[in-house]
Amino acid sequence: MSAISELRNSSQRQGTARKREKVAYLFLLPWIIGFVFLAIVPMATSLYLSFTDYNLIRPAEWIGLENFQRMLGDARLLNSLRVTFTYVIVSVPLQLIFALAIAMLLDRGMRGLSFYRSIFYLPSLLGSSVAIAILWRQIFGTSGLVNQFLALFGIEAPGWVSNPDTALGTIILLHIWTFGAPMLIFLAGLRQIPVMYYEAAQMDGANPFQRFFRITLPLLSPIIFFNLVLQLIGSFQSFTQAYIVSGGTGGPADSTMFYTMYLYQKGFAELDMGYASAMAWGLVIIIGAFTALNFIASRWWVFYDD
Repeated sequence: MSAISELRNSSQRQGTARKREKVAYLFLLPWIIGFVFLAIVPMATSLYLSFTDYNLIRPAEWIGLENFQRMLGDARLLNSLRVTFTYVIVSVPLQLIFALAIAMLLDRGMRGLSFYRSIFYLPSLLGSSVAIAILWRQIFGTSGLVNQFLALFGIEAPGWVSNPDTALGTIILLHIWTFGAPMLIFLAGLRQIPVMYYEAAQMDGANPFQRFFRITLPLLSPIIFFNLVLQLIGSFQSFTQAYIVSGGTGGPADSTMFYTMYLYQKGFAELDMGYASAMAWGLVIIIGAFTALNFIASRWWVFYDD
């Protein structure tokens, strides 16, 4: 009888578990539908179009690898890669360094920490907006705020966004200014480092630099790695800032022609959707390669306290 009772209870538990699974899938259904039709289907369509000649007017014509071969000989595309790589390689490390410095300053427990934390995070919320990009263009324009300030000291400066030598630098500066998100992540990581490590090191005579390089950086390396991967992926996809600051042209002299902007021009200005789709998958490969390299390199510098 006890065996029959246990078998009956087990059957009831299994039935209850199946009902819960059905309810869970029912709640997940809107997300699953959205994921399939807003992510999987568009990606599959884009992959197919990358092997076609398609301009939104006539039906897509299969041309195989011609779009990818054409990319290799496209001088403007290669220049956009150079501009994008320069932007990523310069702006991401500088942003992370600045974010870590501010996080360490806030970690000292100053008064009004919540207020300062909100103020420093605000640029991250606004940095990718059109309004801030327009404001940035005005600040670094020929008669902008920066040049007005320099004029007080008798310095006559050119228009920073209209000069090929400095236009990209203004966009890099805008990216560094949006340091709020990595700063908060760094601050959370710093709060997890036990204070006793610093106290023991200080008693052993370690100076602030030694404590930073021997304690803070190793224990914070997983957070640094996390921020690095996120910022790299986001930087390769940057578009709004360069588009607004350059007026949608990527100028002057293609000095701010990001890969994403050139992709936009090919797809939506020239209606060369097949080529634009191939460029999009090229960007996927580039981001995937850099992410994979980061994970491989992390074995030698990221410290996990197991």
